[in-house]
Amino acid sequence: MLRRESKLGFAATVATVATEPDTAASRGRFLRVGAAGAGTLALGTVLAAGVPRLGLSGTSQARDVEILNYALVLEELTAAFYGQALARAGLSGELREFAQVVAGHEREHVALLRKALGPNARKVPRFAFGNAVSDPQRFAATAIELEELAVAAYNGQAANVSKPVLEAAAGIVSVDARHAAWIRAIQDKRPASQATDVAKTRRQVLREVDRTGFVRS
Repeated sequence: MLRRESKLGFAATVATVATEPDTAASRGRFLRVGAAGAGTLALGTVLAAGVPRLGLSGTSQARDVEILNYALVLEELTAAFYGQALARAGLSGELREFAQVVAGHEREHVALLRKALGPNARKVPRFAFGNAVSDPQRFAATAIELEELAVAAYNGQAANVSKPVLEAAAGIVSVDARHAAWIRAIQDKRPASQATDVAKTRRQVLREVDRTGFVRS
């Protein structure tokens, strides 16, 4: 697959194009495990500053760059979350094993996206997870929300990217779905809670992340 791709080719699509209505319930569910506070920087602002304008607006390449940078910030967020949780949340047993394995996966996702984007990759923002990494239960609840949000984001953007990017993204979103199933099982929740996953628009995802306060200026 890599041989068929341009320098933008091996990438992850994240974001959201889609279908779930933006309800108070859907927004609040993720917010409940957040750590909002002073110093928060809107994720949309981070992305706008980090997405280079190539003079190719309307082309497949420019659209891929924008979406890959969106994917990158979400993958960086989750990689940082697991790293801080391993250092601060007092994890043990299978919960610690989960965090260690998934942290490695998320770092690989970040590396793949940065390699794909090359000089077009956005800068790394600063993250702070507050109470979400203060103890095992808060960590687990946040991990469920982040992994399920990632799946909804990737699924939502599938129709907006080129075929090579879509093919690469499929290899990442399926792993994120396994992460979500694994942490749900650890928490004695059904690994597959519904028959289909609902995609979310990029705006919906940005709102949910912004309300956590995880992205700091």
